[in-house]
Amino acid sequence: MKTLKKILIALFIASSMGAVSSVAVAETDPGRISYKPTEAIDLVASRIQIAIDAVSTGADGEQLSKLIQDALAASKEINANDKVDMARSRANNKLKSAKNHAKQSALQEAEQELRDAYKSFNDLKGLI
Repeated sequence: MKTLKKILIALFIASSMGAVSSVAVAETDPGRISYKPTEAIDLVASRIQIAIDAVSTGADGEQLSKLIQDALAASKEINANDKVDMARSRANNKLKSAKNHAKQSALQEAEQELRDAYKSFNDLKGLI
């Protein structure tokens, strides 16, 4: 009887946790676009490529900084697992460094950081 009581209490606790868990009822907000991890990585990579192209066409540091900020904002959509998140964080650091170089009008250094970040974000696909 003691064993049965323990089993029933454990089952009750487990089912109640599953019923009220925020993960179990998670949905996206209305009007919000949800991306699969690979789609989000492609989105960020395309925004980085736009920034690289802007350097080639002669954009100034302020314009480049805004383009890099768009890529940083888009990178928040990448969520797959902890390994991907850590690698995304390291790639974001490269983007932040590129943004700082762009603000200082060091466009060659910013372009190199952007190229490194582009490669890092494309490498995230291998971690998914």
